[in-house]
Amino acid sequence: MANQFPKLHNAMWPGLVGKEPGTDHPPISLDRMLELTANASVNGQKFEGVDLFLFDSHINIDLSEDEIRRIADKIAAKGLNVGSVVAPVWPGTVGDSSMGNPEQRAKFILAVKKACRIAKILNEHGVRKYGVIRIDAADGPAHWQADPVGNTKKIAATFREAGVVAAAHGERLAAEGEICWAGMHSWKNMVNLLETVDMPGTVGFQADQAHTYLYLLGYNAPEHALLKPGYSQADFDAAYTTMTDALRPWTIDFHVAQNDGTVHGTGSHDKTGRHCQADDPNGKLDITKTAGYWLKNAKDRGIQHLCWDGCMFPNATLENPATWNAILSAMLKVRDAHGWN
Repeated sequence: MANQFPKLHNAMWPGLVGKEPGTDHPPISLDRMLELTANASVNGQKFEGVDLFLFDSHINIDLSEDEIRRIADKIAAKGLNVGSVVAPVWPGTVGDSSMGNPEQRAKFILAVKKACRIAKILNEHGVRKYGVIRIDAADGPAHWQADPVGNTKKIAATFREAGVVAAAHGERLAAEGEICWAGMHSWKNMVNLLETVDMPGTVGFQADQAHTYLYLLGYNAPEHALLKPGYSQADFDAAYTTMTDALRPWTIDFHVAQNDGTVHGTGSHDKTGRHCQADDPNGKLDITKTAGYWLKNAKDRGIQHLCWDGCMFPNATLENPATWNAILSAMLKVRDAHGWN
C-alpha cells in the first residue's frame, strides 16, 4: 500500500511573491492558484491541500469570519485542505521588525495574533486539521550585523512572546530558514536563535530544501559555510548531515524545493534562494534523497504534510500545467521514499 502521509500541499504564495501589478509578472489570484493546483494529476494522484499566504490580494488578514469561511468553502469544494499559513509579519504589512523598537515588535506580535484568528476559523470550519503558522525575523542580516548578540536576544524575545500567543490558540510557529532573514541567515545562527527562544514544540524551524542548500554554501555568513566550490558528493553528504542533524530536531514544517546554487530576488523581495523547477537540469539537489535527511522521524515532530515552494517563477511557467505535474511527481517520490501510514 502506498504511503498516505505526509499529505502533499502546494503553496499559494508563488502567485504573489515577487509579483507586481502593471508589470510582466502581475499577481496570480488565489482562485487561479487553486485551480492550477486542483488540476494537477500524476497517475491519478492529486495534491491534497494548499498552504496559504495571509496577505493581499489572496487573503486579507482582517477579513471577516464569514469571508474566511467562504474561502474555506471554495478550497474544500476543490477537494483540498489547508495546512500551514504565513503570517504577514513584515514592515509595510500588519507586522514590523522582530528586533526593532517596542512599537515595531508589538506589531509583529499583532500579526501573529491575527494569523491565529484566521487559523482558528479554518480549523473550526474543518478545512484545516494540521500545519503551523510561518514567521521570520521580518528584518535583514545587514541590520542584524550592527549588534549580533543584542539583536538575536530581541528576536528571541519577540518569538517567545509570539509563541505564547500561538500556544494559547493551539498553534505552533515555524521560523523560515532563509539567508535573507536577520539572525536566521546561516544554519548556525538559526540554531542559536531557536536555542535562545527555547520553546521546543511551540517555536520551531521550517526547512526549505532550496533555502537550506544556501546555508551549506555560506551565503551571507561565509564563516559558517560547510561546502567549498568544487565539492565532492562525499563532501556534500557530510555537510548535509551536519546541517540537518543540527536543525532537524527543531523542524516542524518542511518545503520540498529545488535550487541551482544561485540567489535571486524580484520586486520588493530581497535576494533569496533561487527556487528551480522540480526537473530543472541545473538543480543541485537530489530532491528525494535530501528530503530524507529532514523527514527522518518527521511523524514524531508532528509533521503531517509537505509543501512545495517555488517562488519567483515567470507567470508563464506558473500557468503551465506541466509545471505542477512535475512538482507533484517529485513530491510523490519523496512520500514513497520517506512517508508513512
